[in-house]
Amino acid sequence: MNMRPYCEDDLLKVMEIANIAWRPIRKMSRAALGDSIADILNPDGDDVSKGFQVKGQIESGAYGIAVCEHEGELVGFITYAINGIWGEICNNGALTSTGLKGIGQTMYKYVMEEFRKAGVKVVKVTTGLDDAHAPARRAYERAGFSRHLDSTTYYMELD
Repeated sequence: MNMRPYCEDDLLKVMEIANIAWRPIRKMSRAALGDSIADILNPDGDDVSKGFQVKGQIESGAYGIAVCEHEGELVGFITYAINGIWGEICNNGALTSTGLKGIGQTMYKYVMEEFRKAGVKVVKVTTGLDDAHAPARRAYERAGFSRHLDSTTYYMELD
């Protein structure tokens, strides 16, 4: 596997990977929040909403983005932000259907090196505490994240 900077030709595949990676999360969110709130949060539909969110992030120009390839096929992507001495891992996803192990760790290692080069001292990543986010939590812990603050987000539908 190798990492490289994102290029414009990667967009559709990155969007596809994002949509696939977030399917279980969108399913869990819909079950937890109900159709009305889920439809408001993801007006493009659960199957494509994450791809459009990542596309917006890329097009904003405010984030770094890199892709992971294996034998010429794009198998993962990661977006990140640098703000002075702190960095943040943002959206990232991998094609688990490839059967490859270590896509996430390859991406995190790449981004940590980008952070080091930029003088970052603290890195954060935010993920859910639900079962759908359990694989992400395990991946972040394998990457060395060990300190965390727990929180919850409440939603209320207004009439």
